Amino acid sequence: MIAELLLWFAIAGLASCTGFLVLLAAAMLRFRRRQETYVAADLPSVSLLKPLCGLEPGLEANLASFFEQDYPAFEIVFGTRDSKDPALQVVRAVQKRYPQVPVKVVLSGEPDRPNAKVCSLQKMYAKVSHDYLVISDSDVRVAPNYLQEVIRPLLDHNVGLVTCLYRGVPTGGIWSRLEALGMSIEMTAGVLVADMLEGMRFALGPTMATRRDVLQTVGGFEGLADFCADDYLLGQKIYESGRQVVLSEHVIDHFACNRSFKPSILHQLRWMKSTRFSRPMGHIGTALTFAMPFGLLGAGAGVAMGRPLLGLALLAVAVLNRLLMAVTAGWGAVHDRRSLRNCWLYPVRDLMGFFFWSASFFGRGIVWRGERYRLEYGGKMVRIGGAPTTAAPTAEPASATVAVDHLA
Repeated sequence: MIAELLLWFAIAGLASCTGFLVLLAAAMLRFRRRQETYVAADLPSVSLLKPLCGLEPGLEANLASFFEQDYPAFEIVFGTRDSKDPALQVVRAVQKRYPQVPVKVVLSGEPDRPNAKVCSLQKMYAKVSHDYLVISDSDVRVAPNYLQEVIRPLLDHNVGLVTCLYRGVPTGGIWSRLEALGMSIEMTAGVLVADMLEGMRFALGPTMATRRDVLQTVGGFEGLADFCADDYLLGQKIYESGRQVVLSEHVIDHFACNRSFKPSILHQLRWMKSTRFSRPMGHIGTALTFAMPFGLLGAGAGVAMGRPLLGLALLAVAVLNRLLMAVTAGWGAVHDRRSLRNCWLYPVRDLMGFFFWSASFFGRGIVWRGERYRLEYGGKMVRIGGAPTTAAPTAEPASATVAVDHLA
């Protein structure tokens, strides 16, 4: 009796994830066929904000792709805690190759709020020269037409924010490959289906393009500094202010920098826990999009009932479902060749995703850049152990702007 109930539960789960796959296919076709047209106009000057923290695989090439933009006028504002950050030497080397691009470096000092990235963005925002802003992470690489494509929608006053899908790019090792597959497939699928069903009501951190007036309307970065999912919250605030959040047709490369087991697991678990506390109902519904747990459950129930062929058939359905999802989201939507070549690995990644989802309900603690935090409902972070240790006095002010040539 129990085995039969489990079998029907597995069948229902496979039906739900198959329904999600159908929605994804429709959303993918909608995304690929969409051709947004915007009124021709002179492109405005742009300030590109890029927080940095240490060295990452491919950092020099990533930064260089932003200097190589086919765009009439833009500046790049980098931010680090202090001048000793090794990423600044990479900035200096790249800037020498592109002296025509104006560059500022903001030394933000130690963060006084839980989200160090947002604390840095607050200091950087005070130094920008232009009203059109693009916030981008350090672990992404873009094409030369990137700025044109994310800025043009913002010429429409009704649009308040533009964000981008991304391809996951592994940097070495099986854990990086699996994490990159999750970026290209799992993340893409969720975003496309959400956009089709209810429109974009959030943003994706690797790219957020907006205007100064929009940012001021929602209170700037100040209200984001205590939250883990600052990108989700910024998009939500802008949507609730009455302006559109647009998913750009431009797809960027997002590097999966965690090459070993522990950092990769902690990173993905932080993602899942952040989602659980930021949008709890949507997070619960995510369970219905996984296939492999239901396939394995069906296989086990079939064997227990003495019907192993039925169990194996259900497992085969689950595997086929994941292969099709990898091709649909990873290749069809974001043109990730690795998703096509490594689609056979995605059933493993899907099972891992289910384990991360399950683990997200156990405890509130997360680890972010070596610091431990506790998540509260709504996604607010509280540092475990209190405020950060005060940094040793230096000759530098807590916050300063320096020229690249003045870096040590």
